[in-house]
Amino acid sequence: MLATVYSLAGSSHGNGEPTRGSDRATFSRARGAQDTLMRVAVIGASGTIGRPLVEALSQTHEVVGVARRPPRDNHVNWVAADATDAVAISSALEGIDVVYHLVHSLGSADFEERDRAAATVVAEGAAKVGARQIVYLGGLGEGGSELSSHLRSRAETADILAGGPVPLTTLRAAMIVGPGSVAFETILALVERLPVMVCPRWVSVETQPVALADVLTALAGVCGESAAFGQTFDLGGPEVMTYRTMLERTARLRGRHPLLIEVPFLTPRLSSLWLHLVTPANVAVARPLVEGLRIPTVAHDDRIWELVKTRRTTFEESVRAALRD
Repeated sequence: MLATVYSLAGSSHGNGEPTRGSDRATFSRARGAQDTLMRVAVIGASGTIGRPLVEALSQTHEVVGVARRPPRDNHVNWVAADATDAVAISSALEGIDVVYHLVHSLGSADFEERDRAAATVVAEGAAKVGARQIVYLGGLGEGGSELSSHLRSRAETADILAGGPVPLTTLRAAMIVGPGSVAFETILALVERLPVMVCPRWVSVETQPVALADVLTALAGVCGESAAFGQTFDLGGPEVMTYRTMLERTARLRGRHPLLIEVPFLTPRLSSLWLHLVTPANVAVARPLVEGLRIPTVAHDDRIWELVKTRRTTFEESVRAALRD
């Protein structure tokens, strides 16, 4: 199963490389039940979020990294397991107190079915071993029947995980700004490559991008935190903006001034093909993401930042940090 920062609208769950520099420096800010040693499993631990999260958690807890293809790393107890394999997951979770579920199969033709199967296996495995908590990184976005398949799958995964006896903590993010994020790298590729952009209507939809460092702080901060059990938290940065504003501000930081022209006739299919032609995103990933851009992805509350006692990173700060890394 893939565990990457994919979403442009919803948790953009990447290249699987660990995050460096400024993100690592923020780990010490995370608060929660981290004075108590616990055994923690991170499912999807080889991805853009999983690798630095494992590093953060291992400073305080005993961590098991679960991935289909574990990296060569002697500092972490790695277990090879597919999130849809009930036997392998149950074995990997033996003796675990807190389970992080970071798996998302976007890019696969049957990603909804695979995500559904993985969530069921993880919920049952966590219950079987008597885990205290499941932590899930999902996506922001409201809209009921208007949700894209991508956002609908994220919401369904949360529902499945919450349906078991183990308390679930859900963190919902919009676009994550950081190295390895397909969402951020797509934005960067657009401003680097195109002096003139013919843009679809979705560039005027509001979103609330959040720094990768802040997402990691929030994830680490809720580990074993009883006040987070059974709770859903929104992860939004300090600023609400449109995708157009995000493109323009990123471009200015790169010393560029592209001309953006909005047109009404670019369908989700054409938009995804457009992204595929001019950015690293492939069509299988881009299309369900673009379909979700019609829905605003704005945080409804800021409780999480008080809980983990951290100051949110501004958009410019997060872009500069990502570019440095």
